[in-house]
Amino acid sequence: MPPKIGFPMTLTYFTQFPLWKTFFTELGFEFVTSQPTNKLILNNGIKETVTDACIPIKLFHGHVIALKNKVDYIFIPRMVNIDKEKHITFCPKFLGLPDMIRASISNLPPILEVSLDKKNQGKLFLYKACRLLGRQLGKPYNKVFQAYLKAVRFQKKFEDFLVSKKITPVEAIDYFFRNKGNGIKKVINRGNSLKNDENDLNIAVVGYPYQIYDSYVSADIINFLRKRNVRVWTLEMIPSSLLKRYARRLPKKLFWHFSNKVVWASYHFIEQPFIDGIIHVSAFGCGPDAMVGKLVELECKERKFPFLNITIDEHTGEAGIVTRIEAFIDMLRYRRTA
Repeated sequence: MPPKIGFPMTLTYFTQFPLWKTFFTELGFEFVTSQPTNKLILNNGIKETVTDACIPIKLFHGHVIALKNKVDYIFIPRMVNIDKEKHITFCPKFLGLPDMIRASISNLPPILEVSLDKKNQGKLFLYKACRLLGRQLGKPYNKVFQAYLKAVRFQKKFEDFLVSKKITPVEAIDYFFRNKGNGIKKVINRGNSLKNDENDLNIAVVGYPYQIYDSYVSADIINFLRKRNVRVWTLEMIPSSLLKRYARRLPKKLFWHFSNKVVWASYHFIEQPFIDGIIHVSAFGCGPDAMVGKLVELECKERKFPFLNITIDEHTGEAGIVTRIEAFIDMLRYRRTA
């Protein structure tokens, strides 16, 4: 059997899984993910993480624990900078994640670690990271290069698919990798078209992908809205070229990769006449997240645009989230008829 490389189903999973799945599979490895977040994963992560860590970092620890006895390696990329602008980086906890995991969790298999740092490594930063991974795993250069090319092409196909079909990363991953094509085809056929009947709502759900798409900690907000006849829009459904146009709205860009994307996407959705409101999902204890939420809230307040902030942590109860979202939906429907 081929060696197994584990990849936690959180943080960069929702944005980079197709890239790394393709790359490692092409090199002859079995690429294994942890299962979706559950109570045991969350509790294990809480036990092993420093007290002041945000819930995404606690979840990451829990997912690593779930993987450690099932794989030969655990892959933890060190996310530094992947943007054109050199000052835009990831949260410091992303930068130090491999070190944090080594210091917190014992009896780990070898950690595969590479830095994704466009600022210091240049435009070929991703290729350099893949080449280093190939060396660590003892794979020949030509095979690594071919695996890199296939991975980059598939990642581009994946991202284009999100935009063209107006579906979430989780649904696209299911479509391409989890043999759930027929189920996702129903979502695609239903579509997020602009055509509405009088009972339909369009709501944009914005926030960091590892919070929105983790159905356990977010109370499965996207499916909850859809079951109530709401069409959901997220930032991955916006072409990156269009998203970046909104960078000029702020006098100064934010330092954080995901924070910029959330703000830009929010500005875009506010301007769309078919969007009825915005829900921002944030993590308690995350400084950048709190700032992003306030920026979006102030913009919505100035434009008299409906806005709801949902803050999550390990103590958040589903009932509280559900009640607030239901009230928001009722308000939007009343606002439409008033």
